[in-house]
Amino acid sequence: MRIFAPDCMSMLRRLKYYLLTFLSKTFGGMTIFSKIIAGEIPSYKIAENEKFFAFLDIFPLKEGHTLVVPKKETDNIFDLPDDFLAEALVFARPIAKAIEKSFECNRCGISVIGLEVPHAHIHLVPISSANDINFNNSKLKLTPEEMKKVQEKIIGNL
Repeated sequence: MRIFAPDCMSMLRRLKYYLLTFLSKTFGGMTIFSKIIAGEIPSYKIAENEKFFAFLDIFPLKEGHTLVVPKKETDNIFDLPDDFLAEALVFARPIAKAIEKSFECNRCGISVIGLEVPHAHIHLVPISSANDINFNNSKLKLTPEEMKKVQEKIIGNL
């Protein structure tokens, strides 16, 4: 049962995003992604280097949905330096290829939304149609055991 109309829900989500961004920037707080990178919050890590960290999305659109996050905390991906943007895709490529090998799909889709967490990130999602990467679709609810199996599949194909 919905309490608010869909357009009101959208406005509330945007307000939440702006409030979280404001608090993070005002009080120097770390984003949830920075806490994951620092090991303060557990994750299903896929890969890491000195500049980037990749881990499974805990609210995936599809099994294998992975986030690639720069370790440098930046809200908007296009505020990253040019070399970071290029290196992000180079870092993501072998992960995307491993996702394609691990799951039945046409390809690994890529998306940058950046509204839920004020920390730049890239979504890598195994897709067979454009609708598979529609963020309005319901998210999967995987058990920790299922998440671990997904993680092992992808890492095994890196």
